[in-house]
Amino acid sequence: MKCVFVTVGTTSFDDLVACVSARDNLQVIKSLGYNRLILQIGRGMVVPEPFSTESFTLDVYRYKDSLKEDLQKADLVISHAGAGSCLETLEKGKPIVVVINEKLMNNHQLELAKQLHKGGHLFYCTCSTLPGLLQSMDLSTLKCYLPGQPEKFSAFLDKVVGLQK
Repeated sequence: MKCVFVTVGTTSFDDLVACVSARDNLQVIKSLGYNRLILQIGRGMVVPEPFSTESFTLDVYRYKDSLKEDLQKADLVISHAGAGSCLETLEKGKPIVVVINEKLMNNHQLELAKQLHKGGHLFYCTCSTLPGLLQSMDLSTLKCYLPGQPEKFSAFLDKVVGLQK
């Protein structure tokens, strides 16, 4: 079983949920050899219909106490750009594609994704460029994010979020 896990954290990111569950994009995900998609949709209004066929399963839920189990299962994580979700995924050593929510204007999320992308730790995109990225990206080029750099990470976060002048 190859599994893609999509997480929006505690927020809602309807565009992302609608995008990954669109028929064309499910085809893309299938064509890459994945046969399970788990969608964690938070407070979203877009609630795709779960289904299961011989070749593919779509699971949908709003929240769980912990995403640990789904992260563990995942061969690929597609996440909103929340620092918590990014960090948890990276610490588990899972390949991650961060999708930037263009509707959030104060986009420190983009800075975070750019910075981690520069370090070779993740891929990032927007909803519209996600299908193309999924088809072109090479997960083997990603570098492991070493746990033990949380100080660096929080210093970086403070800077991005503007807590440090």
